[in-house]
Amino acid sequence: MNGAPVIDVKGLTKKFSGRTVVDHFDLRVPRGAIYGFLGPNGSGKTTTIRMVCGLLKPDGGAGTVLGLDVLKDSDKIKERVGYMTQRFSLYGDLSIRENLEFVARLYSLSDVRDRVDASLKALGLADRAKQLAGTLSGGWKQRLALAACMIHEPELLLLDEPTAGVDPKARRDFWDAIRDYAAEGVTTLVSTHYMDEAVQCDRIAFIAYGKKLIDARTADIPGEVGLSARRIEAPALDEATRRLKLAGGYDVLARFGAAIHIAGRDAAALAAAAKSVEDLPGAEVDIIDAGLEEAFIYLMTGATDNFANGLDTRVGA
Repeated sequence: MNGAPVIDVKGLTKKFSGRTVVDHFDLRVPRGAIYGFLGPNGSGKTTTIRMVCGLLKPDGGAGTVLGLDVLKDSDKIKERVGYMTQRFSLYGDLSIRENLEFVARLYSLSDVRDRVDASLKALGLADRAKQLAGTLSGGWKQRLALAACMIHEPELLLLDEPTAGVDPKARRDFWDAIRDYAAEGVTTLVSTHYMDEAVQCDRIAFIAYGKKLIDARTADIPGEVGLSARRIEAPALDEATRRLKLAGGYDVLARFGAAIHIAGRDAAALAAAAKSVEDLPGAEVDIIDAGLEEAFIYLMTGATDNFANGLDTRVGA
């Protein structure tokens, strides 16, 4: 991850219908990094990704992507970037091979057949090469979409919630492929809502309603947010939740499987809240380290929706 950053932009701003969707956003991504991009729906993640890959011109800001000017060189940037959208955008009535051949020709690649064969092998698609894309399950469509993104051997891969709606095994297989590409020097910027995926990223930027809230090494984020936390197990979790809500003193309260996590910046107030459930039959209260999910919930709770006074449905996420 040495050398000039692959993405180095400052002050990126985009407005739609007078609303600021991305507000003076800075991002610096080193070569070979897997960089996570987290935030609630409507926070400007997709708009930011589209500006970075040259599909959308910023209204303000400047910087470089792959050493190219983000304002002046959008066409050149698009040639060197792989962009996987939220929705499957290939042709359902073409086979896997036909889709990849079509994409290869769009990029005017030489040796189309050899490149397609290599892509099929790399993503485990060779045995299904003749299957129509429209008949694939979500996980296989995801593999095909990634193969199409990588067929021209881009240096930067932009993934917009790529694993939404696919099963856990398909998600794991997908991330194995991303790590393989990273080992080859491909830089990845990926937006996700899954915390088990986010922890696999080298760094994470949290964005909420157009503004960046934090940008740090993944392992450092809980500490930078500064939360104390408790894990509460009890046979009567609903009663525990009721008591905690009455007690207050926390910033985050969330169910984690068969337990409740509470977290907050005020350690004394959090300890007092935890005492409200200690006398429940079978209750166990343990001090834990706040994790990425608690940090995410805390940051989102304090964010202000830039469309709180009326949503323009034409604006992207």
